[in-house]
Amino acid sequence: MANESYMRVTEFIFRGLNYNPQLQVFLFLLFLSFYVINLTGNFGMMVLIQIDSRLHTPMYFFLSHLSFVDMCFSSVVSPKMLADFFVRRKAISFWGCALQQWLFGFFVAAECFLLASMAYDHYVAICNPLLYSVVMSQRLCTQLVVGPYVIGFLNTMTHTANAFRLPFCGPNVLNHFFCDMSPLLSLVCADTRLNKLVVFVVAGAVGIFSGLTILVSYIYILIAILKIRSADGRRKAFSTCSSHLTAVSILYGTLFFIYVRPSASFSLDLNKLVSVFYTAVIPMLNPLIYSLRNKEVKDAIHRAVAKRKFCRD
Repeated sequence: MANESYMRVTEFIFRGLNYNPQLQVFLFLLFLSFYVINLTGNFGMMVLIQIDSRLHTPMYFFLSHLSFVDMCFSSVVSPKMLADFFVRRKAISFWGCALQQWLFGFFVAAECFLLASMAYDHYVAICNPLLYSVVMSQRLCTQLVVGPYVIGFLNTMTHTANAFRLPFCGPNVLNHFFCDMSPLLSLVCADTRLNKLVVFVVAGAVGIFSGLTILVSYIYILIAILKIRSADGRRKAFSTCSSHLTAVSILYGTLFFIYVRPSASFSLDLNKLVSVFYTAVIPMLNPLIYSLRNKEVKDAIHRAVAKRKFCRD
């Protein structure tokens, strides 16, 4: 019986964003500009780190992977969302929805733990500067990058396998603009309390463990900074961490708002608004945050521009 019910739904229909039809073109161009800036900024950051030997350090090694994850993360959602602005029937196949949910869960968990790896890197750089090159070896850096991808894989396999083995036996209209877990579970023709608990626990574990790593790292960093006697030294230390703290605060604030809450407090319309922010806006902001607030990146951009002008001349 469960298998028969499961086969009834072959596609899902997105309800999409709620907006005034007169704003359709404006919103399309706005989100298109977000996506173009995201691709350009993150890909440009990856290329800049690759071509500038002065940026071949652990910090920028992690940043290049963060740019890659941001670029992929947004690309899981944005192209479909943009295409749906001009179609009346916003459909996605059953397995297309499963793939979108799988990729989304993979990249969001990987980003959380990449930010944790970057926090640990800052901790070593500020608290143990003399041992930095020894502690942050190539092997450890590789492990701190591979680890987030492994955790992202385990996270998304748990969510996707649990959700798409359930019977979807009739309703197929998702009150969202992508295949997010909460609206998906609301369409299931079975008791989903256990699944919702798993989502809450696993998402909470991802957020709490990565967040605790970041929090503990910054507690030690703050203690180390307060011990620095010179004001210039403290300013430089704070400057090293400011971009990362900004990125962490924006991402974790939105993710905890949506996923680490009791189900009774869910408002899908509000969640859609917040989801727009972390799927379209945050991946665009990260390269801007790290380029505008990081002197080494700005210097690398100037060197790259000057080199290109020199080559033209």
